[in-house]
Amino acid sequence: MAPSVRAAEPSCCRFCNTPLERVFIDLGLSPLANSYLRDEKAKRDERFFPLRAYVCGECFLVQLEEWEPPENIFGDYAYFSSYSESWLQHAKSYVARAMERFGIGPQSKVVEIASNDGYLLQYFVEKDVPVLGIEPAQNVAAVARARGIPTRVEFFGERTARTLRREGLRANLLIGNNVLAHVPNLNDFVKGMSILLEDRGVITMEFPHLMRLFDECQIDTIYHEHFSYFSFISVEKIFAAHGLTLFDVEELPTHGGSLRIYAQHSKGWHPISHRVDDLRTREINAGYADLDHYDAFEERAMQTKRKLLAFLEEAKRQGKRVVGYGAPAKGNTLLNYCGITTDHIEYTVDRSPHKQGCLLPGTHIPIFEPERISVTKPDYILILPWNLKREIVSQLSFARSWGAEFVVPIPEPRLVD
Repeated sequence: MAPSVRAAEPSCCRFCNTPLERVFIDLGLSPLANSYLRDEKAKRDERFFPLRAYVCGECFLVQLEEWEPPENIFGDYAYFSSYSESWLQHAKSYVARAMERFGIGPQSKVVEIASNDGYLLQYFVEKDVPVLGIEPAQNVAAVARARGIPTRVEFFGERTARTLRREGLRANLLIGNNVLAHVPNLNDFVKGMSILLEDRGVITMEFPHLMRLFDECQIDTIYHEHFSYFSFISVEKIFAAHGLTLFDVEELPTHGGSLRIYAQHSKGWHPISHRVDDLRTREINAGYADLDHYDAFEERAMQTKRKLLAFLEEAKRQGKRVVGYGAPAKGNTLLNYCGITTDHIEYTVDRSPHKQGCLLPGTHIPIFEPERISVTKPDYILILPWNLKREIVSQLSFARSWGAEFVVPIPEPRLVD
C-alpha cells in the first residue's frame, strides 16, 4: 500500500512527510553547482549552503533540504545538452526505439519536461511527430525555439498539466530525462504527469540510480540542484501514490549509471516486465530497504576525498602540471568537498561558450576553451565529467603527443587508457 500523500514540511520527507532523522552524507558548505562566476561582484556575493543528504526511514528516498527555490537555480541555466555528442546519440537512439515500441508517429503527441535546448525533441520533429517542450530556463528554451521546437517556459506540475489538458493536449509519450532529481515538490510533479498522460500513454523518465551512486561512491552526483536520489524501490512508491504503475525498467550507462523507467496508468495495458521484479528484489537483497545500509557511505566518501587530494599533492610535489577537463555541476561538488583550488588544478576547459571565461563556483578555478590545453601542455588532465571519459579522451587524443595522461577522480584517481 503506497503511503498517503501530504504536503511535506521542513525537515520532513518531500514524498511521504516522515521526519528526516538519518543523515546519508554531509558534504559541508558548498555554492550552487551551476552558479558560475562571471565577474568580481559575483565573486564577492557568492553564497554557500549546507550540502547534506538524508535518507527517509519510511520510503527510503535520499534527499537534500531545499535551500534555494528552483526559480533561483534554473531561471538562467548554464547547462546545454547539445554540447555532448554521446548524449545526442543517446537521445537519437531513444527516439528510434520509442517510436517503434509504442507506435509513435505523426498522429501522436510527444511532450518532454525539462526539454533543455531541444536536444531530444529535434529527432521527433525530423519524423514529423508533433512535440512540445516544457523548459523553465528562458535562455535555454530560446535556443530550442530558434530550432523550430515549440517550447513553453515554465516549471511543470499539476497546474501546468491542467492548463494543457484544457487546451486539448494529452501526451501519448511523456518524457523526462534527468529532471526528476531536480524537482523539490515531487508529489505535484508526478501528479501533473498522471493528469497530462493520455489513457494509453507512456511515461519514460531517466535519472541517476542510487545503487550505482552508492556502489561507486559517486559523491559528485550530489549537489543542491539534485533534490532527490532514487532507488527503484523509492521511485516505484512515488509513482504508485499517483496512480501510475512502472511496467518496465532499463539500467543505462549514462551519467555513471542511470535507470530509465516506463510508467502507465494503473489500469494500463502494457504487461509488467520481469525486469521490474528483478531490480526490486536486487535492491532489497542489497539492503536498500534497510536504513542501516546507508550508514557506510560517508566513510567511503572520505576515502575518495583523501585519495584525490593525495594524488594532486604528489603531482604538485613532483612539479607536474594538472588541469581539468569540463565544468560540470558534479565536478563542482567534488572540488569544493575536497577543498581543491588553483593550487592543485591550474584551470579547466569546457566546450560550452556559456561557461568559458567564467570561474568555477567556490574554487574559483578559471574556465577556458579546450584549445588552451595544446598551448600549456599539462602533464595530467583530470576529467571532471568522468561519465563521458571515452568521448573526452578521443577529443583530446592530441595531448598524447607530449605524454599527457588522463585521470578520472571517482571512486578514486586512476589513469584512463
